[in-house]
Amino acid sequence: MKDIAIRPAWTIQDADGAALSMRLIELLVQVHAQGSLLMAAKRLGLSYRHAWDLVRQGEAQFGAPLLHMERGKGSTLTELGEKIVWADHRIHARLKPQLASLASELAAELGRALRQSSTLLRVHASHGFAIERLIERLRQDGLRSELTYGNCSTAAAAVRDGECDVAGFHLPIGAMQDVVLAHYAPWLAGEDLTIIDIATRRQGLMVRAGNPKEVFSLADLRRQDVRFINRQAGAGTRLLLEGLLKAQCIAAADITGFEHGEYTHAAVAAYVASGMADVGFGLEPPVRQFRLDFVPLASERYFLLCRNSVMESPVIKLLLSALRDPVFQQVLSSLPGYDGTIAGHVFKLEDVFPAVSGQR
Repeated sequence: MKDIAIRPAWTIQDADGAALSMRLIELLVQVHAQGSLLMAAKRLGLSYRHAWDLVRQGEAQFGAPLLHMERGKGSTLTELGEKIVWADHRIHARLKPQLASLASELAAELGRALRQSSTLLRVHASHGFAIERLIERLRQDGLRSELTYGNCSTAAAAVRDGECDVAGFHLPIGAMQDVVLAHYAPWLAGEDLTIIDIATRRQGLMVRAGNPKEVFSLADLRRQDVRFINRQAGAGTRLLLEGLLKAQCIAAADITGFEHGEYTHAAVAAYVASGMADVGFGLEPPVRQFRLDFVPLASERYFLLCRNSVMESPVIKLLLSALRDPVFQQVLSSLPGYDGTIAGHVFKLEDVFPAVSGQR
């Protein structure tokens, strides 16, 4: 089966149709990352002269500078340059799961058209960084996946209705477990399902470097000087946050920005890093990627759900072999806030969540 890669491309146009060079956007992103126009140009395989020409063309189009140059101090972006870079980060962060799902779907269709008979694992999952690593590992092992990202409700519905082989799911560990689990009971109740553990992970507050607003708890979100960015309605992370707020008697209406949501953890982190919000709520890996600070508030268990009847199938055996590999478990544990030592543990749903599995 062939791989398909879909990457977002965007630009800025004038009223007359003249467009900013997409190569310039890539260059500004690299200047932000490398701290030097020279190093950014090398990273992109451009000559220094060509890089400068791109910058000058962009500055002429905007009528404003994009870079500050100081002898011996490298290059820094102007406020305008920074805004362009963070727009790029937000676009990629927001669209990545949707594009990955579409690419996987198209690759599977292409494989069927070519009459390729490679074994295919159908995965419907709540987006996370461990599931990304797992899909990469399975591809290396020769097990191809048809991947669809969605929220936990749609994943549970997919495994119930036989639309996937495994569904990626996450639930909080501790007092919030039963609260969140009750939301998913309509899809899980009475089903003969098996849990396959992948990892535990941390969720918490994403705050700007140095935590300038001194946001250390959920109660701080009620302050008038704090701007919040949420996950979208229906996201498991938002459901967890709403449960935590309710447990502390904090009204969502008292939080500035609570109604605004982004579609991925990385998009929330990029939103905070760009200065458009002071704090978000989500996973730790994008916090480190965007050089933010993190206040952990909850731990979760990320696992796969599948029907008991498929546990002896070749695809599930290959899946379990990958999860139980100590090398792969170390890959998972290298993700900030993740622990992969539980990967590959198998339980019956009725043994772990008897209250839900017993409902019919």
